[in-house]
Amino acid sequence: MGVPTLGCDCEVCRSADPHDKRLRSSSLLYTKDAVILIDCGPDFRQQMMQVKPFVVPDAILITHEHADHVGGLDDLRPSNVFGDVTVFAEDYTARDLRTRLPYCFTKKKYPGVPGIKLHVVKPFQPFKVKDTEILPIRVMHGELPILGFRIGKLGYITDMKTMPEESFDALQGLDLLIMNALQVSEHPAHQNIAQAVKNALRIGAKETYFIHMSHHAGFHAVADRQLPPHVHFAYDGLEIEF
Repeated sequence: MGVPTLGCDCEVCRSADPHDKRLRSSSLLYTKDAVILIDCGPDFRQQMMQVKPFVVPDAILITHEHADHVGGLDDLRPSNVFGDVTVFAEDYTARDLRTRLPYCFTKKKYPGVPGIKLHVVKPFQPFKVKDTEILPIRVMHGELPILGFRIGKLGYITDMKTMPEESFDALQGLDLLIMNALQVSEHPAHQNIAQAVKNALRIGAKETYFIHMSHHAGFHAVADRQLPPHVHFAYDGLEIEF
């Protein structure tokens, strides 16, 4: 829901530390030959206003259909002047997007609708964006199967509670792992911080950054100091070179 959370008066939501101001989780990846956006939430427009110079993603990878991960797709409208945007998602997510945004997929579109080319992908079947190879992996968001991604030496996982052994195997040898850690207490569909730390250490990336923290994760400055070496809380606007 972002931090501050609407209507909440807790200490974290009232914090003056900019690290405690969180928009919905999304990442922009620059490879040698491509610009790739991972998830496109309802804060997409606000987030992209901070990207200088402005870029149009060569592809958008969608982890799953929940609103905090796809609610900004309609804001792709201005990109029409640069051409259609390619969106990769698995089959059930693609079906949901066609239902949610039917005006983007009709034969006769009215002027100005987002130009979306929707491509269906499957777990453990790699595909390419230009020359950048992407491996979708299976992640379980509670009982909902969703996608994580391995892109070279990067692993990207959000909304995970558990994942199969095959996914752990696919994430060996990473330089950088981005992974969700929702809060301190147990949650039925997300890792809490302790579970995220345990899985991060098992995967063993050189550096790990947690995302998708709610206000129940506590103050950034306090919680970040409690993490093991090479494990960090990410924050809005963070840039990582690897």
